Amino acid sequence: MSENLVVPTMAEMLAQGKQPEVLFWVGCAGSFDDRAKKITKALVKILNNANVEFAVLGTEESCTGDPAKRAGNEFLFQMQAMMNIEVLNAYDAKKIITACPHCFNTLKNEYPQLGGNYEVMHHTEYLKSLLDSGRLAIEGGQFKGKKITFHDPCYLGRANNVYEAPRDLIQKLDAELVEMKRSKANGLCCGAGGAQMFKDAEKGNKEINIERTEDALETHSDIIATGCPFCNTMMTDGVKVKENDTKVLDVAELIANAQDL
Repeated sequence: MSENLVVPTMAEMLAQGKQPEVLFWVGCAGSFDDRAKKITKALVKILNNANVEFAVLGTEESCTGDPAKRAGNEFLFQMQAMMNIEVLNAYDAKKIITACPHCFNTLKNEYPQLGGNYEVMHHTEYLKSLLDSGRLAIEGGQFKGKKITFHDPCYLGRANNVYEAPRDLIQKLDAELVEMKRSKANGLCCGAGGAQMFKDAEKGNKEINIERTEDALETHSDIIATGCPFCNTMMTDGVKVKENDTKVLDVAELIANAQDL
């Protein structure tokens, strides 16, 4: 992270006797994947700009256990989850935001039965709440009049019924939101969910991410917007395979770019 980004850890906050408004759960992709780090930085810039007191766990954060669980290793998942819950409860974390729908779904729906009860929001939901409360202002800027299509992440849309928040944010950019033929509850998976991101493709005549990228390119949009680091990777790869120069950007990046943050 560059010098001008203020990213305090929960430990630092605690040392000052402070409790942040929200805990930003960065996730493995947002921490280690070079492309996803840009999404993390964009979100941090927006939070700083909106004067949100937030903190991260830093080195105390470990994988939520989503890939282990989806791949069928329940034992490993529970070990990872219990470690995280111990840390989160020690800090008395109440409200968690994350830019990864996989972390979001796991923290929100799988952790309560293991003793981890938190209010968990996807970053698009949280940014929408900042917008509604007047703490965040969005102007179209460079995206005014551009055509943008939004790809619904499975764990955000179908699994948790969050469809409107990302779309509301895109429309606030004065952009034209164009829906793919398969969207919202009928959206198509990018091909990376359920730990598929980490295994080789099975036999077939077409990769799922290519099929989904074709859906997006059919809309003739200038930008494919995503709300998930895995979807971002799959759609970016798809666009490359199709030798197309359509940009793939996370909703947080769109807002940060529009604000020149």
